[in-house]
Amino acid sequence: MLTLIHAPLTATDAAGREEVALQADRMTLAKRLWRGSADDGTEFGFQLATPLKHGDTIFESPTARYVIRQAEEPVVEISLDIAASASAGIGWAIGNLHLELSAEPARLLAPDEPAVRQLLERLKVPYRQTTAIFRPGRFSRGNATTHELGHSHTH
Repeated sequence: MLTLIHAPLTATDAAGREEVALQADRMTLAKRLWRGSADDGTEFGFQLATPLKHGDTIFESPTARYVIRQAEEPVVEISLDIAASASAGIGWAIGNLHLELSAEPARLLAPDEPAVRQLLERLKVPYRQTTAIFRPGRFSRGNATTHELGHSHTH
């Protein structure tokens, strides 16, 4: 039986509930209409006003809590052990290719595409190819606590 989801749960009760993942790639999560199956085979249909994101709880049963888990994908990782102006320049250069970027406190992530690798090699920017959860447009600062700019950002 297909369970229809319109939005993530705003309040959850994880006590005594096993977490069951529903794996989805970034492109699927960007959609508002899609179908997917959780790791235990439970089927869900999604008819969303806004896309889901990694970590959203979408459904709870008496024994399980169903959570969206974004799949890792190939990325290039650029360490931020460089000057801030260099980081800004790298971000500008990747954006100038019309590609997306994610910034974390210790690293920049970009899609692992030939154009990005060629750009970084031309600029002599060290990078490494890896896999990670890529959330473009995400700009985190500080320590392990993340801060995402968005409508809730206050000055």
